[in-house]
Amino acid sequence: MARAVLKALIFLTVSLHLSSAVTHSLQYIYTAVTGINFPEFTELGQVDGGQIDYYDSNIREKIPKTEWIQKVTAEDPDYWSRETQKQQGAQEWFKANVATLMQRFNQTKGVHTVQMMCGCERDDDGTTRGYTQYGYDGEDFLSLDLKTKTWIAAKPQAVITKHKWDSTGAEANDMKNYLQNTCIKWLKKYVSYGRETLERKVRPEASVFQKHSPSAEVVCHATGFFPKAVVISWQKDGEEVHENVELRETLSNQDGSFQKRSILTVPAEELQKHTYTWRGFSTAAWRRS
Repeated sequence: MARAVLKALIFLTVSLHLSSAVTHSLQYIYTAVTGINFPEFTELGQVDGGQIDYYDSNIREKIPKTEWIQKVTAEDPDYWSRETQKQQGAQEWFKANVATLMQRFNQTKGVHTVQMMCGCERDDDGTTRGYTQYGYDGEDFLSLDLKTKTWIAAKPQAVITKHKWDSTGAEANDMKNYLQNTCIKWLKKYVSYGRETLERKVRPEASVFQKHSPSAEVVCHATGFFPKAVVISWQKDGEEVHENVELRETLSNQDGSFQKRSILTVPAEELQKHTYTWRGFSTAAWRRS
């Protein structure tokens, strides 16, 4: 009966938000870990949410992870060796900081991680943004306020580092210069290498099903779409529904496309009385097929 109700009353309509606006992003994620059988240090780079390179302390080499990024060697033959040397240095810095933070948290053993995420974004109108944040054991630790060029401590144990870095301003100045200049320069370069891939437009394939759970949950799963930015909404009899809607994180597929789920919690009797519609909007026009 539930499937019949869904089939009769849940309609999928993928509406296109026809906009030429494009935002590109470059992000690096650094992870240092101890107490587990895993590389003690890893680094991965992403452009528009898709991985472009990778380094870890086992292979001790930075390697390309997408075909188009290899175009960089044509104009910069030493690129990969130079980047490898940078990550080997970062590996030692992060390793030392795991030990430092374990001491601050009064920890002597166990699995512990230090992470850093930094990156920049650029809109097609030239507007740029940047960010840098550190985490410890999966929780926020320290972040940079680019406007004030000061560090924000999310934990009492981070105050020592905040005061040390704020006292000279060198770390904030260096990072601001990287985010607003170096990062943007390389983002533009990477986009020029991979434009055909990065600016492709692919519509999603969508399916709706009802989860067997104590509460009646209707799930819409959209997959295979590109670019990453997508807005998903539900409508009830043509009106927007915002309550009892859970929007899951956008995830990457192995082919470089993306997937996303939206979950609507609604009583079965409501499904029988009303028409619910799932709508997907992209920030760029999807290619009509």
